[in-house]
Amino acid sequence: MPSAAVAEWERAGSRRRLLGHDIFVLDRAARNAESGPPVLVLHGYPTCSFDWRHVLGALCAHRRVVLLDFLGFGLSDKPDVPYSLFHQADIVEALVAELGLTEIALVTHDMGDSVGGEVLARQIDGDSALRVAERIVTNGSIYIDDAQLTVGQQLLLELPDEPIDPEVGPTEEMFCSGLASTFSPDFPPDAEELGAQWELVSRGDGHRLLARIIRYIPERRTHEHRWTGAIEHHDSPLRIVWGDADPVAVYDMAQRLSAAVPTAELVTLEGVGHYPMIETPGRFADAVVAGLR
Repeated sequence: MPSAAVAEWERAGSRRRLLGHDIFVLDRAARNAESGPPVLVLHGYPTCSFDWRHVLGALCAHRRVVLLDFLGFGLSDKPDVPYSLFHQADIVEALVAELGLTEIALVTHDMGDSVGGEVLARQIDGDSALRVAERIVTNGSIYIDDAQLTVGQQLLLELPDEPIDPEVGPTEEMFCSGLASTFSPDFPPDAEELGAQWELVSRGDGHRLLARIIRYIPERRTHEHRWTGAIEHHDSPLRIVWGDADPVAVYDMAQRLSAAVPTAELVTLEGVGHYPMIETPGRFADAVVAGLR
């Protein structure tokens, strides 16, 4: 039986058939007069759109907000297939086309930064009708060689690209321990948070696919010039919102991106780890909303 928080989140969204898969989507209208293009939120690995539940109310005060769970994540389908960030971007484009969106504000985290990079690259190349008008980038491996992968991530990358044997793991304890290690010691996740995250990862045996979907890291390395280049060179206004106590996507990345894009605004969330939208949702939401012009 799902936890109350997960059940509430699931009821708030719906599943849409996109490119042959059922994808969980939450489409929330602006509560007040809209002040700009809809916000598209792209989440990270290994979690899902559920991460954003504490800040959704602030984000949709004056903007329509659209979130989805990538294929293989959260409440979306979890097929036993090879995974690619290019295909995740295909699904994103299929969603925005189905919703009739032609202009968006792009808000991305972790792996979502890379999927967002492909969305931006397609626009730069003239291969997409979607226009990204403004961007918020937060805690993700923009520069993959600077990433400090967790022990769990390194172990998953050593496994073959196939479903994990149930006798190998990961167990709930292993997953929760690894996830908790990416939070700041000042803002650790509680047992309820970790339990909900495990529930979403393990839905449909998704935990057995973690070694498959983490292949985005070597893919990210292969295509860094394309994706990081698009993040650096896209002409839309950029705000970088970064927890400076992130042990994985270290703060040096935010400073490096800020130096590469002199017009970008860098907002530092002091003492915050890899999941600012969970750790300090008020501070994080204020920084994101202020960056949406």
